Amino acid sequence: MKMKLMILSIVLINVAAYAQKAQIKDAQALFDKGNSQEAIAILNKSEYLIINAPDEDKSDFYFLKGNVLKDLASKNVDAANNFSLASQAYQDVFLFENESGKFKYTVKAGLALKDMKSNLVNGAMADFKAGKFKESAEKSYKVYLFDKKDTLNLFNAASSSLNAKDYGSAIKYYEELKKKNYSGSGVIYYATNKKTKEEDAFISPKARQSGIDQGLYEKPRTESVPSKRIDVINNLAYCYMENKDYAKAEATYNSLLEVNPNYIDAYINLAYLKLEQKKALADEIANLGTSPKEMQQYDKLNAKKDDIARSAIPFLKKALTIEPKNPDVTKTLLGVYRSLDMTNEYNALKAGM
Repeated sequence: MKMKLMILSIVLINVAAYAQKAQIKDAQALFDKGNSQEAIAILNKSEYLIINAPDEDKSDFYFLKGNVLKDLASKNVDAANNFSLASQAYQDVFLFENESGKFKYTVKAGLALKDMKSNLVNGAMADFKAGKFKESAEKSYKVYLFDKKDTLNLFNAASSSLNAKDYGSAIKYYEELKKKNYSGSGVIYYATNKKTKEEDAFISPKARQSGIDQGLYEKPRTESVPSKRIDVINNLAYCYMENKDYAKAEATYNSLLEVNPNYIDAYINLAYLKLEQKKALADEIANLGTSPKEMQQYDKLNAKKDDIARSAIPFLKKALTIEPKNPDVTKTLLGVYRSLDMTNEYNALKAGM
């Protein structure tokens, strides 16, 4: 009985292996004809068959799957997601070929990953220029997940999310950049493409010189990139503010002032946060009735409202010490003085205008 079960098991394994190879062959034929959507449908349905296959067959399967998904991503078919899935498929190729010791596709898979990363980065830039900020953010973040050493893609994902007003995603990305103490400072090596007449960036002076020596480029130019650390913290605080998370916005602006004590926008926005809280209390007061209980509540809320308005004054005054002729700050501070009946301070500021 055990022998019969063993024979049946072997037969089933052989049938599964044959079916799996047939599926790979069919998917390859469809892929060769440019029918990547149909090819990936076959591969997804048959992937369960690969579990007990030899490592070499697994390598064949996942290399083809990676190629199909890469093709879909390059055609902008759910590009960000297919890029991620293709990356995982190529990683599986590395895994199974390392285990088998037979490196049939390792080099090709590595080259495909580099090419795909480049295409997706270019796609993210094209989406950004076209105003497709959400799509740009998704692509940039997928590239970052693939290569976390390249934090510029995380910064681009955050910037695109901010432009898309997707503050939740922007907060996630800027928080990660802040934890990494991202600066983004460095040097960019430019040269003008003789054919397109546009400037291209190079990763090193040597790479740029190679293009010039080949007669493809001219007019080399080097540009220093300043640190973006302040921008990261400032944008993070702004996102919190737009998300109505005033406590975290205030904490983030305060952390920004630890980096740069003279950053005027931080003082202005800290004052704005206080005045927004005052506005919320004013709305609450306006909705109160005239019952004795509500009148008591009115007195408490009104006093609290004035305290909050008063707490904005130091930030506005500090902003004016940095930029004494800032008309917006002056106007705001005058409004606060007037609301608190601070006549002497109002007249003194007005006279100095």
